[in-house]
Amino acid sequence: MKEYFVYILSNKSGMFYTGVTNNLERRLYQHKNKLNEGFTRKYNINRLVYFESTADVTVAIAREKQIKGMLRSKKIELIKTMNPGLVDISEDWNK
Repeated sequence: MKEYFVYILSNKSGMFYTGVTNNLERRLYQHKNKLNEGFTRKYNINRLVYFESTADVTVAIAREKQIKGMLRSKKIELIKTMNPGLVDISEDWNK
């Protein structure tokens, strides 16, 4: 069964990026190593601060759009439900 992830990344300045993927570890590797052009590379957004998973890709895409439409204050509230310190929760994944 496939698993899809909706995730939020941040940088040291507190900017957010919301994305969706079917392989969270691979996608984080790409962000952390700046392998793709775009917003996250330009602003060094590579700290995983939140994620959730689902088996339904349409649910994941809808949730990504919902999160992207949230006010910043609501995104922070959501992140703090999983990660009160807003730290990089993937920091120790590959150690």
